[in-house]
Amino acid sequence: MMTDDGRTTGRTGRGVQRHARRAPELRCRSGGARPVRDPACPGGGLLLEVEAVETRGAAVLAEVRGEIDLQTADLLRTRLTALHAAGHRHLVVDFAAVPFCDAAGLGALVAVHNRVSADGGEVRLARVRPAQRKLLRITGLHRVFPVYEDVEDALAAQPAPTA
Repeated sequence: MMTDDGRTTGRTGRGVQRHARRAPELRCRSGGARPVRDPACPGGGLLLEVEAVETRGAAVLAEVRGEIDLQTADLLRTRLTALHAAGHRHLVVDFAAVPFCDAAGLGALVAVHNRVSADGGEVRLARVRPAQRKLLRITGLHRVFPVYEDVEDALAAQPAPTA
């Protein structure tokens, strides 16, 4: 017997036995700081851009544009870590142009936070959309990342006291 999805089934004494194909193994590969492009877009449009647009004292404003997911999270982590390595103690990450951020994106932000905070710095988030704020609350990360409505407030903020 053939099912709708093309699999065959065989009957045993008590019920139906299905012979399904084994799913291919998935592997994640971490890459360098290459831009992540969408092959479906003419010219391979960028899926994620991270750009330092302003420096104020020890703080740098990084504008992020695009979706942050498993495919682009490594680029986010690499670019933000590079800004910190360039001498910026405090990173302000502007999320105004980020329509989507999943668990991989949160993991990248946590990795950056761990590195920056180990050096006495801080990662601040600005202009985070409501759905992403909800994700931060659900995961408890709203206690890790100071979130600001405005980029100016995030740049001017004093570092949070350490416990």
